[in-house]
Amino acid sequence: MIDEGKHNVLGIHIDAVDYDAAVERVVSAARARHPMAVSALAVHGLMTGVLDGYHKYRLNDFELLVPDGQPVRWALQWLHGVRLAERVYGPTLMLEICRRASEEQLPIYLFGGTCELLDALSANLRERFPSLQIAGARCSRFRRLSPAEREETVAAIRDSGAAITFVGLGCPRQEVWAYEFRCALSMPLIAVGAAFNFHAGQIAQAPRFLQDHGLEWLFRLFCEPRRLWKRYLLLNPLYLSLLSLQISGLCRFDSADASKPKEAIYYG
Repeated sequence: MIDEGKHNVLGIHIDAVDYDAAVERVVSAARARHPMAVSALAVHGLMTGVLDGYHKYRLNDFELLVPDGQPVRWALQWLHGVRLAERVYGPTLMLEICRRASEEQLPIYLFGGTCELLDALSANLRERFPSLQIAGARCSRFRRLSPAEREETVAAIRDSGAAITFVGLGCPRQEVWAYEFRCALSMPLIAVGAAFNFHAGQIAQAPRFLQDHGLEWLFRLFCEPRRLWKRYLLLNPLYLSLLSLQISGLCRFDSADASKPKEAIYYG
């Protein structure tokens, strides 16, 4: 089990952890009913914080940010000498947490996406983990919530008996949601992005060879070029350029220059 704490990557505090440590921290918080915000960050998720001071503040307030993308794992090694055997891939992390939750009878909740997606996801998770308790599922309204809707959402999740909530709203909305709802829900809130779509069988995952060599983005770009071209063709080169500046010492990325958001968004 590896847990070497947080390290600065372009001003974002990434946790140098492996799967065992990440799962243990989530399960421990779930058992104790402690609020916890978790996200698996690839390059796109990390860059949303680099380019937005408010979102940088949110991300650096998370209890756990795992290195989802290979380029983020490599950055931990190049900058800080942290040697992780593998990245902590969000979809795999979700399955590992579900495995432990099923063993320890910790009910989970699924939030985000469409009702059809959640139905397929729930069915597939139950097939994979027969003893997994899914306390509830709620699809997104795909808009900001009113104060009454926010309170109703909190009550529904809290009253379901869930101990862990997975959030699949897409980056960065899911991280904003976890940040904003964490205090109202005393449990781990885990932003897992495309894991919902992968495990529901709606989107194919990249071949393992491409994943291992940091080329998952190329597969996803091929599958969804119109939606993802800006994300990968603009952000990836910018990430590498900024990372080169940090590695060389020519630029210092300070996490303290982030600004606390002035108001809540409550997207749901």
